[in-house]
Amino acid sequence: MSQPPNQPPHGGFGAPQDPPPQGGFGAPPPPQGPPQTQPPPQGPPSAAPQPGYGYPQAPQQPGPYGQPGPYGQPQQPGPYGQQPGYGYPQQPQYPGAPTPPGSRNPFKGKPALVIGAAVAALLVIGGTVFAVTSGDDGGKKKPVAQKSDDPKASDDPVNPGDGGGDGGEDPENLNEGRKAGEAKVLWYKEAPDAPGSGADAPGMWITDKTAVKAAYKQVFAYGIGDGAPAWDPITFPQKICSVTPQKTADDKVVIAYMSGSSDRAECNQLQELDLNTGEKGWKGEVADGELFDSTLQIELSITGNTLMVGRSQSGTAYDVTTGDKMWDKKKYGDACFPAAFAGGEKLIAVSSCGAGGNNEHDEVQELDPKTGKVKWTWKPDKGWTVARVYSLNPVVVYSTNEDKNSWNISTLSPGGSIASQVDVDESFSPECGWAVLQRDLQGCNGVAADGTTLYLPTEATTGANEIVAISLANGKEKWRVKSPAEESMQPLKVEDGKLIAYVKPSWESGGQVVSIPTTGSSHQPTKLLQNPAGTADIEDSFYSGTYDWIDGRFYLSTTRLSGSDETKEKLMLAFGK
Repeated sequence: MSQPPNQPPHGGFGAPQDPPPQGGFGAPPPPQGPPQTQPPPQGPPSAAPQPGYGYPQAPQQPGPYGQPGPYGQPQQPGPYGQQPGYGYPQQPQYPGAPTPPGSRNPFKGKPALVIGAAVAALLVIGGTVFAVTSGDDGGKKKPVAQKSDDPKASDDPVNPGDGGGDGGEDPENLNEGRKAGEAKVLWYKEAPDAPGSGADAPGMWITDKTAVKAAYKQVFAYGIGDGAPAWDPITFPQKICSVTPQKTADDKVVIAYMSGSSDRAECNQLQELDLNTGEKGWKGEVADGELFDSTLQIELSITGNTLMVGRSQSGTAYDVTTGDKMWDKKKYGDACFPAAFAGGEKLIAVSSCGAGGNNEHDEVQELDPKTGKVKWTWKPDKGWTVARVYSLNPVVVYSTNEDKNSWNISTLSPGGSIASQVDVDESFSPECGWAVLQRDLQGCNGVAADGTTLYLPTEATTGANEIVAISLANGKEKWRVKSPAEESMQPLKVEDGKLIAYVKPSWESGGQVVSIPTTGSSHQPTKLLQNPAGTADIEDSFYSGTYDWIDGRFYLSTTRLSGSDETKEKLMLAFGK
């Protein structure tokens, strides 16, 4: 990558800022593109004057995909980005989406890490979002619990279904033609009926007993080994509009669904659900906020026993075990409106302050999940938007600056100051979903972290990419490893001192799950699972997919239903040996 021209130092937290939010938690962010980096520490890192969050971009020149990149570098979509020739138009980048190569780290004078344009791609035709599917039979079949223990190719169908999981046969055998060494499809499920305009299928939760998936108005549960129905599907009166990505220690989640079907309906109905039994727990309704603080769309997260519900400009905490209200996070200080929340190991709030004024800026706070008390506050400079949270322990944030077309990734100390910033001259490409009304701080796949290292995938327009391990202590590259196939490799999680990664399928081969040592001198991938070639097109069709690797099984599900009656759309698959 060519070096961008030197530019005069600029103040501000060098991470690119997303466009002002448009309704949703605080100012709604612009269309989500690839995840972006965070703002650097406030003030210069050393005595010498340093540029602010992100260096100014040079005049942009159109690239081959029609989207100019920073410093005149053409912005090219990453392996999961939208590319011409497939029927979906180019989309503007949203906060937290990977940015094109060429961004400069304001504190280093070298090109900062750029996250490649990698938006989780959905096929958009005539205003309708489609998930590509396989098959040509519009009839929905029902599942039959069958499983083959034969390590060789099997002609037995694998427990298919329409999401209801109540019997019936399906002519499609995804294990047919399976080659020696390939894993098998343990089971798969067809998607339930959905409106012709499509529907959301958020969340995927795996316990030691069940694999649970939400889709449109229903929640389905399957046995993790054979895919047999674990409990009867739960149908809600209206469509599901939000879920907790996390589950509690005793395998409970909270589902939110709409109050009605009209244009005025709100996403304010809450239902607790036991993932192992399907038993419904407490039920509640999210109260409206003040003027312009709506529940048209909400975000949910769980931290310990605290359920955080984020509106467009505030949040309310509930006891996740009882549904009782605990505390509110409201407007504070210089017109600071809580715009988004991230939960899990810690509870983080991002607020939009002083909108439209001279002191307009973002603030990041760690909250005590039991009381809502602020533990620390970090304030990026004006012009920087905190778009994504890549890790909560430690807190790693990605920020963008729309005016400078810049981004930054910063690690925050336990007290809320900047401990390090990513200083790698590279174009990165995590997969990030769309956040229409909210920032969706935790909406990125393909990024992982442990206590010392951040793992990010590089952008690859053709052929293999790499995963780069970056020190959280100093922001420097520790090592990198190339994908073992001519397809992109994405980090999934760190497990037992090893990085688990997913290698995308090709036209002729299924995807792979690999293990990469995080310490020592060798970081070569070891194949854990090779998915069958016969399901490569289905794997690839989940443009908006979610993945997990647990106990030697690889789970893959879609997060968007096309609603097409002309295809046998898949909802979820499980692979294993």
